[in-house]
Amino acid sequence: MLKKLTLLALISFSLNGLAQTADQVMKELDDETTLGVGGGDIFSDFNEDLESSQALEDERFYRYGRFFSVNLGGGMTTFTGNRGRAYEDNHPTFHLSVNYFLDFQKAILLGVEYSKHTMVLDTEVNGYPDGGIIGAVVTDMTRLFTGFKYFIDTTDLGTAITYSNPYLIGRIEYWYQTNKFLNKKNFTDQKGGGIGTGLGFGFEFPIEIKTSYVDIEFLYHVVNFFDKYTQDYRRNPSKPESTYGYEDLTGNAMTIVISYNFTW
Repeated sequence: MLKKLTLLALISFSLNGLAQTADQVMKELDDETTLGVGGGDIFSDFNEDLESSQALEDERFYRYGRFFSVNLGGGMTTFTGNRGRAYEDNHPTFHLSVNYFLDFQKAILLGVEYSKHTMVLDTEVNGYPDGGIIGAVVTDMTRLFTGFKYFIDTTDLGTAITYSNPYLIGRIEYWYQTNKFLNKKNFTDQKGGGIGTGLGFGFEFPIEIKTSYVDIEFLYHVVNFFDKYTQDYRRNPSKPESTYGYEDLTGNAMTIVISYNFTW
């Protein structure tokens, strides 16, 4: 009986010791979670550090960054597929855009571009069986766009790459198109529009830091032209003098633009 009482006493003492140890461990963990160096709250300290870092970054941007820029320039527009085979590109392409900088690496843009292209049909085609040879069809293409630029961080790269200030660009575009029949005054102009997207990259070379730059931009455009699947320019099988044609005018666009950048 004495042995049993002794065993029960030892077990009770051990359990009390474990409970006290557990309470002490939990208290220490709670202290480490809520108290930092000098008795501060580590979560509050973290938030304060983050806010301080953000404030320093904002101050650096306001002091050294750019806020607005205007790009004015020109270049070339060409096409792939059947549209590329049909068109002769009448360079240059004209470009005007405005950029608003969110920080050192991101900018929102809004702009307009214009290009002209000519298709010469010196054979009879399907869409105009009684029109004879159509001749020159001049196409004016005006596109409005908005987009986003992301400047790549080149801090740890070579001087030449850092100096070129490379960026990626994505645009949402609306292409407004007018086809004019120069040799057929009785033909009505064709007008229509299509939604498109442009993706590409560019380089920005400083002439004077924070004041002026020269941009070189390369874009590939996927556009839903209103006459994309037209059958009007197919070869006319009922006319033996019809020697060629275009099954449709499918194809995408490519642009290269060099612009002068005025910055504030």
